[in-house]
Amino acid sequence: MDQYIGKLLDNRYEILECIGTGGMAVVYKARDHRLNRLVAIKILKPELANDADFRRRFHDESQAVAMLSHANIVSVYDVSNSDGLNYIVMELIDGLTLKQYMQRRGTPLNWREAQHFITQIMRALSHAHERGIIHRDIKPHNIMVLRDGSVKVTDFGIAQLASAAQNTMTQEAIGSVHYISPEQAKGSHVDCRTDIYSAGVVLYEMLTGRLPFEGDTPVAVAIQHIKSIPVPPRDLNPDVPRALEAITMKAMAPELAQRYASAEEMLDDLKEFRKNPDFQPDTRVEPEETDEPTMVVPAKVITASVRVPVERRDPERPPQPERRQSRRREEEYDDYDGYDEPPRRGGVGAAVAAVLVVLAFIGVMFYVVFNFFLKDLLTGQAREYEVPSLLGYTMEELEQDKSIQGGFKVVEGPAMHSEEYEEGKICAQQPEAGSTVKEGSLTITVNISGGDDKMYIPSVENRDAREVLKILQDEMGLGVDQKQVSDESITMGFVVSCDPIPGTEVEKGDRVTIFISTGPAKMPVTVPPLVNMPIEKAKDEITRMELKVGHVDEQYNDEYPEGRVFWQSIDTGKEVEKGTSIDLYVSKGPEPEPSAEPTPSDEPPAGETAPGESGALPDPTQDVAAPAVTKDITVDLSAYEGLVNVRIVVGDKTIHNTPVDADQNLTFTKRATASGDQMVYIYINETQVDSYLLPFGS
Repeated sequence: MDQYIGKLLDNRYEILECIGTGGMAVVYKARDHRLNRLVAIKILKPELANDADFRRRFHDESQAVAMLSHANIVSVYDVSNSDGLNYIVMELIDGLTLKQYMQRRGTPLNWREAQHFITQIMRALSHAHERGIIHRDIKPHNIMVLRDGSVKVTDFGIAQLASAAQNTMTQEAIGSVHYISPEQAKGSHVDCRTDIYSAGVVLYEMLTGRLPFEGDTPVAVAIQHIKSIPVPPRDLNPDVPRALEAITMKAMAPELAQRYASAEEMLDDLKEFRKNPDFQPDTRVEPEETDEPTMVVPAKVITASVRVPVERRDPERPPQPERRQSRRREEEYDDYDGYDEPPRRGGVGAAVAAVLVVLAFIGVMFYVVFNFFLKDLLTGQAREYEVPSLLGYTMEELEQDKSIQGGFKVVEGPAMHSEEYEEGKICAQQPEAGSTVKEGSLTITVNISGGDDKMYIPSVENRDAREVLKILQDEMGLGVDQKQVSDESITMGFVVSCDPIPGTEVEKGDRVTIFISTGPAKMPVTVPPLVNMPIEKAKDEITRMELKVGHVDEQYNDEYPEGRVFWQSIDTGKEVEKGTSIDLYVSKGPEPEPSAEPTPSDEPPAGETAPGESGALPDPTQDVAAPAVTKDITVDLSAYEGLVNVRIVVGDKTIHNTPVDADQNLTFTKRATASGDQMVYIYINETQVDSYLLPFGS
């Protein structure tokens, strides 16, 4: 068992299970007990965690990455060290890596899907580049595809450290060498354009279903990145639009001057292509400066420093303190150069004023902290926020002016058909504008208009399958295939996902597959042995195994003591789903012997005359009780297998109602005691299989 499973980090994060392993770290699913939410924790491997310099850089760079906040970047919640373990706490993503998604599809992605994915990837890179963060390891393995079709880029901090840690081409680099830029392969200086090249390779793979360069060794692949030009995507997949091919090839240009200068520039071309499929990107080469290329400096905290003045005087020029002091008085200290002690002014009045200002500041801070933090904690009530309206805005406008979002995090959902809002603008949002949400639910999912002349697969996750079918079939005219899947988080009868994913452009008549939840997968349970167990203990055992106690019936039984189970409806050792009911038969002990027939008294009752005496003759119309006789009743079980329930009724009395193993008994015999002619009824598994008249006493 993994040594970390069950471990509690910082008395807060409980590690539940391992969900992935990489070259530098192992990823675990964990529970944050403080905020009661599931998270992903990435723990550095020991060989790296033991390097003090690496640990320091890991902490510094991860803290910088934690400042990134974008809908297409996996959020970093915490960076810490516990019991010698260095780890990052991130949001837990429920989805597939882009690599897994492509492998599952098995063919090149529809170019509209590829455009949908690469646009989100470039938005993430643009956000990071603007803040001085370069990923350096963009590949499908580091891109997560969520159920709603949105994309999140992960491993920013780890990627930067990995590129610095790997000075040689090792086996661990094999997974990344297919996506590295020429400058990375040469070991040269890299800037944001290295991420653009790698993103171009990812786009190439989505469009063609293959990598641009292959080789027997990582070095062979790296050399091709430096010296070769890949086969154009349209040569491999004629369905790729020319404009998208041009965007791909420009992103993958081996020369920096021919490549997109920024992620924002590539985004502009993707947006233009979306509006105008005949658009052709500008492939003109800009003259490159001969100076050293500009280095993107990672965003870090800048600490204030005090410049200690150094007195520099001309040795032939005597000091002139009077002139300096005069100058300071004239300029009212604005140009104080640090030569002499700073001037003093204000006296006691200034000190009192300063104290009052400090007290006022403390009062304001106390008010803010109490009302915005402590008040909710002390009262136990979560604050509520009103959802702003984002309709009509573009994602770019939200990015430029964060105040529009009102403190909410915005996640982009799939594009939608809209007649009200023009292409590129937000046409729907959840939750709706004007509604209120509690703290902890400050996320708005928006849908971008694709215009009124195009149709896109809508968001279907966690929506009633009947509603989704109505939209896709009746309103959009699509063919729909339905598949059943188990899912722990989606209610039975609601949609888990669809193929193609939401946001994909479709036309009338296209076919779509929706995956409908059957609820959580029921894990099999092995039925325990219950026979010869006291009934109360048997019930407890059934409940402990997460099964249900079904019908309990009491029957006479010669073999088992009273109160003990002598039959269970499901055989011991059989695997059944949780919640399955098990019926039980409980023994009432041996059947009591039938009471003897009354013996006529030798003396007649008072007022009657004994037979033979005068005036006393037998009444010929009176029945004389027949003596009780015991006979065997045999039941043929040769046509049955396994445990069957045999019930035998003689007259109006059930004399046997017990399971019998037909594999061990071809026939079953039961003795019955009765008098006169009696009807016998035979039931097997509560189905009557025979009936006949049996004379007792003849």
